[in-house]
Amino acid sequence: MKLGSFCIDGRDTYGLVSEDGIIDLGKHFGGRYANLRDLLASPDGMVQARKCLETSPADVALTDVEYRPVITNPAKIFCIGVNYADHLEETKIQKAEHPTVFLRYAASQIGHQCPLLLPRESSQLDYEGEVALIIGKPGRRIAPGEAWSHIAGYACYNDGSVRDWQFHSTQWGPGKNFAATGAFGPWMTTADELDVRKNPLQLTTRVNGEVMQHAETSLMIFSIPELISYCSVMLPLEAGDVIVTGTPGGVGMARTPPRYLRIGDTVEIEVSGVGALSNKVEAG
Repeated sequence: MKLGSFCIDGRDTYGLVSEDGIIDLGKHFGGRYANLRDLLASPDGMVQARKCLETSPADVALTDVEYRPVITNPAKIFCIGVNYADHLEETKIQKAEHPTVFLRYAASQIGHQCPLLLPRESSQLDYEGEVALIIGKPGRRIAPGEAWSHIAGYACYNDGSVRDWQFHSTQWGPGKNFAATGAFGPWMTTADELDVRKNPLQLTTRVNGEVMQHAETSLMIFSIPELISYCSVMLPLEAGDVIVTGTPGGVGMARTPPRYLRIGDTVEIEVSGVGALSNKVEAG
């Protein structure tokens, strides 16, 4: 299933992506689950969603919705830094013994087709194409061997970075949390449809149609199970939590000359089996 969060006729809701458009689960369930995060937390709700996909026609065309971040209200967004060898090399950062984790706020995120905002305080907005995983089954201190069963699905993510502000601090937080710099969408594909262990996800970033990054999830330094296990030690993972798994080499900051995003650029993040997330850069 492909599940996402949308605005339909001025009403925030969530739904299924079918061949014909969007099945509005918020309407079908009559408020039983307030949002997609609540739906993911309910095994029975997920069963009912699959039945809707099999039996219900689309309520609205894809072109008639506004896209919201896949999970609009995640309790936690863990972002993983320098998790591909080529990105580690281009940034000249020393390989760490443990995953490099920083946090994003939900308020910094936008959905598919919404504008990325280049803040007036900087000219160094950079793209970072990544695979996001969404937690379905909660847990604490999850063993790597059990981690796959905790994944609800996967989505595209642009961990947009305001580079000069990022390096104001060794913690990276300022440059990773400007308004409308993190894009999350267009929807998630549920884990039962993607056997990532046998068929790694392919990740591609394009700016104005030019390929800037390309990698697959098998090339991560710390694997998906290792990331889930590590993050779950700090806090219990809950349904709807997001782990953004790291960006490969090819970021604008590391190019000669640097290729930061400019007003009018279009950034596209594509993940195999999921789809493509597209956002145009505007002044912020």
